[in-house]
Amino acid sequence: MMRRMGTRAAALGIGAALAAGALTGCGSEEPAAPPPTPEGLGEVTVGADGVQEVTIQTQDDYLFTPDRFTVAPGTVRLTLVNVADQMTHNLEFTDDELPQPIDAGIPVLGPGDQEKTIEFEVTTPGDYPFSCTFHLQLGQVGTMTVSE
Repeated sequence: MMRRMGTRAAALGIGAALAAGALTGCGSEEPAAPPPTPEGLGEVTVGADGVQEVTIQTQDDYLFTPDRFTVAPGTVRLTLVNVADQMTHNLEFTDDELPQPIDAGIPVLGPGDQEKTIEFEVTTPGDYPFSCTFHLQLGQVGTMTVSE
């Protein structure tokens, strides 16, 4: 009987040590870093015609990459590229929150490296929120800032 109790105590001790190690491991993990932004995405450049150009991307998640960019007042040419294998996205500026109306958006962009470019004018500095209305409740939002 003593041998049986010793085996049981050893098993309980090993189980407790494993549980403590598992709990310690959970608490010591750092949050995953966001994936790096692919080169050129979100970078505002000026085309030969003087128009500011920026490209953002969507994929098989609920994110715009990047989800923030800054332009100067003037004409903006925004390209949205959907590299998703399965998800359809769109881009609309949130009319009731804009410093000035933007009459441009992308109603639907299917999966498979599809892209669409829109052009619009901004003259009023401030933040211009945009979203994928298909995935708004899942947090697919972004902000274009117009500098002063």
